[in-house]
Amino acid sequence: MVSESSPLLSRTVPSPFLWRSGAILVATGMIVDAFGTHTLRRRPGITVDNLNAWRTAANYAIINGLGLLLVSMHPRFSTHRFAGYAILGGSAVFSGSIMALVLWKNVKFLGPITPLGGIMMIAGYAALAF
Repeated sequence: MVSESSPLLSRTVPSPFLWRSGAILVATGMIVDAFGTHTLRRRPGITVDNLNAWRTAANYAIINGLGLLLVSMHPRFSTHRFAGYAILGGSAVFSGSIMALVLWKNVKFLGPITPLGGIMMIAGYAALAF
C-alpha cells in the first residue's frame, strides 16, 4: 500500500518545461504531417520518397512528444538532468533535418546530422533505464 508521504504521490504536477515541449512536439508533428499530406505533395519535385521521409519526421516528432509528456509526469524522470533534454534535442535535430532536406535540396550537409539526432533520442531513452 502506498502511504500519503510516498515519493510517488509527492509530485503530482508534471515538469512544466518537458510537458510543454512534449505538447509542442505533438502539435508540430500533427501540423507538419497534415502539411505533407495536403500541400507538400503538390510541390514540384517532391517524390514519394520525400513524402515518406516527411511522414517519418512527423511521426518521430509525435512519438517523442508523447514520450516527453509521459516523462514529465514521472516523479523521478521528470527531473532527470539528461533524458528529457536529449529526447527533445534529438527529436528536433532528427525531424528538423529530414524536413529541411525534403524542402531544400541544397542543404545536403544536413544528411550526416540526421543520425546524430537519432543517437541523441536513443541516448535520452536509454538514460531513463539507469
